Amino acid sequence: MILEAKEKLTSSKKIKEEAVSEVTTPLDFDKLYDETIKRFTEGQIVKGKVVAIWAKEALIDIGYKSEGLLSLEEFQDPSSLKVGDEIEVLFESLEDEQGMVVVSKRKADRLKCWNQILADATEGSVIEGRIFKRVPGGFMVDIGMEAFLPASLVDLKPTKNLDQFIGLVSKFKIVKINPKRRNIVLSRKDYLETEKDALRTKKLSELQQGQVLRGRVKNVTDFGAFIDLGGVDGLLHITDMSWGRIKHPSEILNIGDELNVMVIGYAQDTQRISLGLKQISQDPWNEADKKYTVNSKVKGKVVNILPYGAFVELEKGIEGLVHVSELSWTKRVSHPTEVVNLGDEVEAIVLSLDKNERKIALGIKQLENNPWLQVEDKYPVGSVVNGKVKNITDYGVFVEIEPGIGGLVHISDISWTKRVNHPSDIFKKGDTVTARVLSIDTNAKKISLGLKQLEEDPWKEFTKDIKLGSVLNGKVTKVVNFGVFVELSEGLEGLVHVSEIPEREDIKFPDSFQAGDEMKVKVLRVDDGNRKIALSLKVK
Repeated sequence: MILEAKEKLTSSKKIKEEAVSEVTTPLDFDKLYDETIKRFTEGQIVKGKVVAIWAKEALIDIGYKSEGLLSLEEFQDPSSLKVGDEIEVLFESLEDEQGMVVVSKRKADRLKCWNQILADATEGSVIEGRIFKRVPGGFMVDIGMEAFLPASLVDLKPTKNLDQFIGLVSKFKIVKINPKRRNIVLSRKDYLETEKDALRTKKLSELQQGQVLRGRVKNVTDFGAFIDLGGVDGLLHITDMSWGRIKHPSEILNIGDELNVMVIGYAQDTQRISLGLKQISQDPWNEADKKYTVNSKVKGKVVNILPYGAFVELEKGIEGLVHVSELSWTKRVSHPTEVVNLGDEVEAIVLSLDKNERKIALGIKQLENNPWLQVEDKYPVGSVVNGKVKNITDYGVFVEIEPGIGGLVHISDISWTKRVNHPSDIFKKGDTVTARVLSIDTNAKKISLGLKQLEEDPWKEFTKDIKLGSVLNGKVTKVVNFGVFVELSEGLEGLVHVSEIPEREDIKFPDSFQAGDEMKVKVLRVDDGNRKIALSLKVK
């Protein structure tokens, strides 16, 4: 092939020389030859014409005494090349070992591109190119010439699969130009960031409260989900996802889901966008007062339990609270779980509804008759009842008259005369007792009972023969820090105050007194109203 080309070149030279000799004299031959055969400088871009095309090469006439050969690989589309086409090539040297000029279309294109880049572009300019191969540390990009793209600047986020970028046509930002070495460093990441910022600025400028946008779930957290709105992200808080109760955003959203959301807030200073999903649908509370009228019966599911009550979901977005006091007429409920559990389907009565506060009060006990309404008829004041001791406290004994109905025997109503230090000294749980109904408060659900009221008050009988100043025999029942209690007769006590104890060497209070000691005491006074007797040891 090369030999054939050389033969053509030789033939071409002869034809050119003969043409010149026919129209010139020997005297001006050199001058005319110089004018006909162009002069070239190495590194110069010159125009040429395709004079022959073979399987792998094309013969280019640049107006020199010999032609040049170009590999068809230097053409972007070799199949479109035809004889007679004019092209620009880089004149590299006058002749090679075969006597042909050395030219390069590719180098000419790169030099033109380089010159154009130096003329039109600076560091920071944007240029388009195609990533065509991997090299250590990054990629080579065809921008008309080869430019280097570091792997760290190929995308917004680091990626392990770098091969996916081979063949990618994109725009890049020029981050470094080195004229001496004729190399350029590009960044696709910087370009994408600039575009992202521009898109974000444009998107933010168009935002309006109440606007409905299409977005894609970018990330899901415990408190909500971040939605990509196409260049900008917004937060869809868990409380704005559904009118109903949800425990975690993943119950209704997954990464990659596409959905419509409403712009419910935008802070310009922080550029934070608040989004809502439930706001797209109608608020169920708008019609709540028509659907859930007071005293109507409703059904729902127990969705949350707190110490003070149970929340019942009537429909998505509407819940009512059954307060712990509204669970039972008779049972003393200390925690809602004694009556209901999570997930239970229950019926209730609407007690009240506040549409503005979005609150509904429900009652479960109202589904049954209130037994306290019949208490006054069944157990009128003054009647005698029987019951079992259900609880004992410092201040009295609770007696159950019937299931859920009970009364309190206060410590002061246990005995007319006996001093009771603690009810447990006399009673224990399960004891059966008989008592008299003293009072009933149906609203407060309280019944007062008395044991001593089953008998007549013996005080007057006990004290009728006691005269002031009289000296009586007694027995110590209790020693306290302010004196000594002395029993005068069964069920009748008096107090010797510490001030009424003689100051003698043989009497040291309280060490000189013990329960069971017998002594003589003088009656100072009898207080019938407070049922107290004041005594003294100063007998003489």
